[in-house]
Amino acid sequence: MITVIVLSGPIGAGKSSLTEILANHFGTEAFYEDVAENPVLPLYYQDMNRYTFLLNTYLLNKRLAQIDQAVSSKNKYDVIDRSIYEDALFFRMNADSGVANETECDIYTDLVHNMMEDVPGNPHKKPDLLIYIDVSLDTMLKRIKKRGRKFEQLDTDPKLKAYYEKLREYYQPWYKKYSESPKMRIDGDKYNFVENEADRDAVLKLVEERLHEIEKEGK
Repeated sequence: MITVIVLSGPIGAGKSSLTEILANHFGTEAFYEDVAENPVLPLYYQDMNRYTFLLNTYLLNKRLAQIDQAVSSKNKYDVIDRSIYEDALFFRMNADSGVANETECDIYTDLVHNMMEDVPGNPHKKPDLLIYIDVSLDTMLKRIKKRGRKFEQLDTDPKLKAYYEKLREYYQPWYKKYSESPKMRIDGDKYNFVENEADRDAVLKLVEERLHEIEKEGK
């Protein structure tokens, strides 16, 4: 059985780091969001109103390609560093804030639903496990500062702090309602899996236990 694991969580939660940790642990393939090669992301931070739809459409195309690669591989436990469903969360938050267009948000949400729907002849694209990394704003900001992307920094735009806090608040109810696949929550403040080996081992144990539960339920 091929199992696709996807990571979720706000900016700076440690999704890419945990993706690498899991892929190395299972000896499998990791799929990352290529921020450096994303031509829309810097534009988005300059003008969110104008570029939200373009950014999400660009990401949807990239994520679908990653999902196709993962589900068609012969590996077990391929890991993707971001859930496709999170992009709709970003869009919804921006629409609720008046930053993005409500009609564009509705169209995009319908598009994601249609693309991910299981239909005859279409490969199963939904993840087998979604891992949500729950972190405080303080942890988010520390990790954002450490990775050093200029367009994400509060020094570049102090208003981003309110944006990050609002995004974090949107994630908790989103995770609670999420029902597309089995899921689990990792406390990213309690477990510093990025820098602490003991915490890393503890998280790996939690993930393995959840995967065993899912496999047992599927038998």
